[in-house]
Order: sequence, then C-alpha cells, then structure tokens
Amino acid sequence: MSEKWIAIDWGTTNFRAWLMQGETPISSVNDACGLLQVADQQFETTLLSRITHWLAEYGPLPVLMAGMVGSQQGWVNVPYCKGRVDAPTLAAGAHLLHTEWGSPAWILPGVASVSDVGLPEVMRGEEVQLIGLATSVKAPRLCAILPGTHSKHAFLEKGVIQHFSTYMTGELYQLLMAHSLLGRDLPDQQPDPHAFDIGIEHSGLHAPLSHLLFSVRTLRLHGEVALTGIGDYLSGLLTGEELRQCPHEPHWLIASDELLHRYQRAASQLGLTVEPLSDERCFIAGMNQIRMSLPGAN
Repeated sequence: MSEKWIAIDWGTTNFRAWLMQGETPISSVNDACGLLQVADQQFETTLLSRITHWLAEYGPLPVLMAGMVGSQQGWVNVPYCKGRVDAPTLAAGAHLLHTEWGSPAWILPGVASVSDVGLPEVMRGEEVQLIGLATSVKAPRLCAILPGTHSKHAFLEKGVIQHFSTYMTGELYQLLMAHSLLGRDLPDQQPDPHAFDIGIEHSGLHAPLSHLLFSVRTLRLHGEVALTGIGDYLSGLLTGEELRQCPHEPHWLIASDELLHRYQRAASQLGLTVEPLSDERCFIAGMNQIRMSLPGAN
C-alpha cells in the first residue's frame, strides 16, 4: 500500500474519511451521508464526491472502509468473521473491489460471536476500534465499553477480540423520546445533571426495565423531575441499566467527547473505574493495524 491512503468509517447515518500519511491523519471529511442517505446503491458515486479533492491532488489512492458499508444494506455484503478475531483475521476477510477511477478499495468484514448468555452477536465498525485499543494499550486483558446507538461491551486477550455483548441504550432512548408517551409534549430538553443522577440511582432498584421506564412518566406528573430534564433522567436510567452489567474491573471507554462525559459520570456514581479514549484515535489506529495485514496491499 502506498504511503498515502484513505481510511473510511461509513455507518448507517454518518460518513467519516481520513487522508492518511502512513499512520498519521493529515486531512478529514465528515458528512451525514450514511447508508440511509445513499439513493439507489450509488455508493461509488457518493464516495467519489467526498474524496475527489484528495484524488485530484494525489491520484487513485488505496481506500480501506469499515462499518455498515459492508452490510446487507451496504455497498457489498461482506461476510462476518466468526469467533475470536484479531487484525490479520479481519484483513483476510476483507473484500477487494476496483473503483471506476482506479483506486483499489477494501471493505472490512464485521464480527459475529455469541454473548455471555448464549445469544448471537454482531458488530460492524466497532471491531476496528477494539483492534485500535489493543494496538494503543499493551495489556494482556482489556475490557472495553463502546457507547452508542447499540453500545458494545467487549473483552480482548493478547490483541484478540474474545466476545462482546450489545445494549440498545441509544436506540431505546431515541425511540422512547420520539415515539412514546414518555417523550410526548415536552419542551426543549436542557442538560440536567441532577436528573441524570436520579436516573442512574433508580436503575439499581432491582426491578424490570419495563417497570422502571414508567417512572419517566410518573416523576414528570409529580413534578419530581423538571420537564426540561426528562431526557436526562431517561438517559441516566438507561445508561445505569447498561453499566450495571459490567464486571467490577477497570474498563476502557471508547466514545465521542459527549458520550465520554456522560458515561464517565455514570461510571463514577456506580463505582466503576473507566479510562477514556477517543473513538477516532482508536479507529485510525485499528485501520492502520489491519491495513498492514492486507494481502497484497503493502
């Protein structure tokens, strides 16, 4: 692979690309042109429009893509790697395609596994961040939390992803606020750390989540949570429910700045030790580690 190359994180709602000089990003593009915004499978045209300025300057650079772009709804449905996975495994499962402008492009596979309770699990994109974590933090065992629409809790040993579990924390929040009685007729929501903390506390009441969720409605009716803080109370309830599933050992927290702050606050209240790490830093480190193992790419 040439010294300059392009790393891409292409998800359902967002597109992020970095122009790389070896291991170092030197320019980036962020756009809300995720899979849902790509009409009629025009992935190649969409990609070209976002990176054409780099190609004009440097020629047909190699492109390495990860995320939902490799799903059934994406550009190519790249089969999941199954079981325990490391960087060479992901590289071996990459799908090579040749673009109309001459760039070789690889789409990475996701990972399929089984959760602690024996249910099937999948992820696309987060595995790259986990490889980046293992590359950046030299430790024999790593526990990681990756907050998001579908939060992932993962465990790695000696750079190998062993297993992981998914929590629909972000999606439940969005659905309940937008499409349920809990979020109906609310004023604009404002940051409310106190409401968030109450939600964290109530997540430990040893009751089914479906019961706890109705407290979003009742605390609102009784005026115990401000109308502008209902969103933060719900967020605390869901985040607390998720983090209470973590074993009590140090975890790496890989997320954007906003989610880092929220999860750090929740973890502190629950007595869970977390060490923050930028999701972008982990993604770039993981992509670089995987590209070094791509067959015929170096």
